[in-house]
Amino acid sequence: MDVQGSVASGFGPVEDAFVRNFAERGERGAAVAVYRHGRKVVDLWGGTRDVDGDEPWQQGTAQIVRSATKGVAAAVPLLLHQRGLLDLDAPVGTYWPEFKAHGKERTLVRHLLSHRAGVPALDHPIAMADLGTGPEAVAAQAPAWEPGTDHGYHAQTYSWLVGELVRRVTGRTIERWLAEELAGPAGLDLWLGLPAGQAHRVGRVGPVEPPEPSGGSALRLRPKRNVAEAYADPSSLTRRAFAALSTPDENSAAYRAAELPGSNGIATARALARFYAGLIGEVDGHARLFAPATLALARTEESAGPDRVLVVNTRFGPGYMLHGPASPLLAPGSFGHPGRGGPLAFADPESGIAFGYVTNGLQKGVTADPRAQALVRAVRGVIG
Repeated sequence: MDVQGSVASGFGPVEDAFVRNFAERGERGAAVAVYRHGRKVVDLWGGTRDVDGDEPWQQGTAQIVRSATKGVAAAVPLLLHQRGLLDLDAPVGTYWPEFKAHGKERTLVRHLLSHRAGVPALDHPIAMADLGTGPEAVAAQAPAWEPGTDHGYHAQTYSWLVGELVRRVTGRTIERWLAEELAGPAGLDLWLGLPAGQAHRVGRVGPVEPPEPSGGSALRLRPKRNVAEAYADPSSLTRRAFAALSTPDENSAAYRAAELPGSNGIATARALARFYAGLIGEVDGHARLFAPATLALARTEESAGPDRVLVVNTRFGPGYMLHGPASPLLAPGSFGHPGRGGPLAFADPESGIAFGYVTNGLQKGVTADPRAQALVRAVRGVIG
């Protein structure tokens, strides 16, 4: 495998793990980037830009990052809170009156961000042609549990919940706010709603199976029976949560151009790592984005234990997944977000590490992808 890029002294094990992902873990095309204390120490890419093609991955190749988008989007409401424009302990209905319908009047902003709002699924899924009706649909949806009393991953509805909240508070779409306030000033190749002029840089994603080892057993962890059953049952909250947006074509121009802050961000690994580096420290002359209180808030556990949707134990802060068995990051103080099937981005303030990984080969699984985890283990081994 012809891997391109660079690694700083001491970070060679990360490159070794990246190469092994192609040889041993079914990687087709991918990139990984790591910053430490605001300095880029890993920037690697290899394979093909399309999962089913042969054109080489280039330095500027970007990919859809699925739910890793949530961690980027979460920075917006937290920065609005930091600026005094959004109260996390206020009812969502304070900013979005229609949301109070069907017993949701006590739903707090922090419930919405930490997957406690009780609306992970919709009675009537949204079609791509009707994306604009998403906020109206979640506002009218009766909750699956009393908001604030339990948690379950809002896989798709997070897009409309957070996007509409930001629009009500700022008068701008979250796509525009992110571009004007964060991605644009930092020069990040990161988009929520892909501009037409950048379409040529984005590779095609698709499902891939991990390879069979020589012994013949599948090179992946088998899901527990109750997890497998939840995903197989069309009536389960699990299946309904992931189907709240009906079967989108992730490679289509319409999907890439849509504003879905829970699922369709497009980025390079370098941009994701640089984004998280900017949350926790100064980078390239830009001041740290999160004040100490906001950084502490991002890592404050709001939800923990059995997840009604993912059917495993998960941990969430306001908008971010936290380090735990279902979503292993670097260390107990890490915060970030994986994307279903592979992508991962996070920051670890104690070590100064910011990490971004993108891939075009989407394997089964929601959180702990073996390729991403191999890279994280390598980083952990380097920094001790």
